[in-house]
Amino acid sequence: MHLDLAHLLQSLEQFQLTSWKVVGFAGTLMFTSRWFVQLYYTRKHKRVVMPLAFWVLSVIGSALLLTYFIFGKNDSVGILSNFFPVFVSVYNLVVHLRHKKNSITGDLSS
Repeated sequence: MHLDLAHLLQSLEQFQLTSWKVVGFAGTLMFTSRWFVQLYYTRKHKRVVMPLAFWVLSVIGSALLLTYFIFGKNDSVGILSNFFPVFVSVYNLVVHLRHKKNSITGDLSS
């Protein structure tokens, strides 16, 4: 695939920041930043760690991106690519919080 630099520059010149693009960019920032959080904790603990912040950023980022693709762009590819991760991230966040609650109360049986 040949990248046409003139086409790229023309697209950048025509770029308009809309409120929906702000939502999309915020979602992208949140979803991407979760990997830096995970990398930080993994390096800190010298083992793979998925901290609570990773799941919170996943949920927020996925939800923002899904909202952008549904209402801002109406893009079926974006909707499908962000639909499933929202539910997986929410599930993992709930499991993480439940485990943390059980660890605090001393009940690890559930």
